[in-house]
Amino acid sequence: MLLVHPKPVQTKRLTMQLNIQLLSDTEKAKIHERSLDILADTGMQIHTTKGRKILESVGAEVDHHTHIVKFPQALIEQSLKSAPKQFKLGGRRPGWNFQMNQGNCTMCLDGEGVSTIDRNTGKIRPSSTQDLLDVTRMGDAIDELGIYWCSVTPHDRGETLADYLYYQINVFRNFTKHVQDPFKSTLQTPWILEILQVIFGDKETIRREHPYSTLLCPQSPLIIQEEYTDAILDLKGWNIPVAVMPMALMGATAPASMVSTLTLVNCEVLGSLCLLQANEPGVPFIYAPVASLMDPRSARYFCGGIENSVMHAAATEMSRYYQLPVISSAFGTDTFEPSIQGGLERAMSMVLPSAANPDIIIGPGLFGGNMILSFDQIILDAEIFRMSRQLARGINTTEDNWLEQVISEVGSGGNYLTHPSTAKNVRSGEWHIPKIGVHCDYEVWKASKKRSLIEEARSKVDEILEKHQPIPFEDYMEKELANIVKSGMEIEETI
Repeated sequence: MLLVHPKPVQTKRLTMQLNIQLLSDTEKAKIHERSLDILADTGMQIHTTKGRKILESVGAEVDHHTHIVKFPQALIEQSLKSAPKQFKLGGRRPGWNFQMNQGNCTMCLDGEGVSTIDRNTGKIRPSSTQDLLDVTRMGDAIDELGIYWCSVTPHDRGETLADYLYYQINVFRNFTKHVQDPFKSTLQTPWILEILQVIFGDKETIRREHPYSTLLCPQSPLIIQEEYTDAILDLKGWNIPVAVMPMALMGATAPASMVSTLTLVNCEVLGSLCLLQANEPGVPFIYAPVASLMDPRSARYFCGGIENSVMHAAATEMSRYYQLPVISSAFGTDTFEPSIQGGLERAMSMVLPSAANPDIIIGPGLFGGNMILSFDQIILDAEIFRMSRQLARGINTTEDNWLEQVISEVGSGGNYLTHPSTAKNVRSGEWHIPKIGVHCDYEVWKASKKRSLIEEARSKVDEILEKHQPIPFEDYMEKELANIVKSGMEIEETI
């Protein structure tokens, strides 16, 4: 069949940006072509009746008995055109917003770790509500963390609607930048909309500012589940951004090669895109696949595998092929606590995805296949992020950075230390100035406390949790949110 490809994005060359390319334009086109074929011939299993009816109404071939939906090429192409290429993510903090697909990059807390490394004992224990409150407030204080996603699953939190409302309100209370959170039930949808209106104002403000986004995670291979997908479809009309994040495992829930795994998750993203755009044309969309590796020795998630880094960077290249905003993953490690192995794997997993220049990078602070939270590691990962972003900027070759006149002024045998251009360029970002670690001469270090990197990070965590106070809610907000919780307590249904 005749294939019409999306026009590759033509980004303005940033002179200080490092450019990598894992996939050629031809290879990206092949992934797209083969994704079109798979979606047209094999399709996806869509378990939501509402979703199948929506797709059927826009021309998809639907078998309501098997739940298989096949996607014609025209529908996919139209959905790609419908999705906005640039938009902002807002937050509660005055003046704060994050522009997507405009060369920026920030980190996102994520993971829902079931365990936490206790800050006092260093022991791994079940996560608690206090851990959730602390990590949310800590993320609010760290400039490199612009997006929230639930980092722990508290074992002491119930599953009622009231528990969910307490959780969401505390998230917005403690994190004043952008909140991104998944749904578990259609019961949650109207309540989160009530909370958003109390905190951010009317529907039009929420539609315009995008203070909240959510996640759709297709089940690999090629399945879209029912209840939490229906919860997202119920957001129709609110213009709430959706990140689509399939988590295929190469060799287990995805084929045993990197290019085929990338093709599979691309299919899952494109199929989900069609559903979301059919439900609400023009709704902001984020390309966010996590293509990962199976450990062939155990069939478990190989979180520290270097191939993950390669696939995450390549997935970012595919998002740019479609001109879509993108979330990438990094910081993967198989170890269970801060260590040399963890530092090695985390740094290596960060370099390629960062150099591919995604909008958002997820994964800071997690160990054990993203199941264990470490407060200390968040501090270390923020430093890895800063270093990787400096690497991705490359070399600034703008005309005023050649400093030819300065070379002439200083002349032979001169010294640039006191020249004004040196201080200016130090402040302009030509240097990465570390915020943590040993960066002094031996005698100074010998006379110091000689704290380990972990001890230094722990000290910074303690300082943040002692001093940082997020912007409080207005009094009227507290009263209205309390009334929402009170109403929610009358509904005993679990979610």
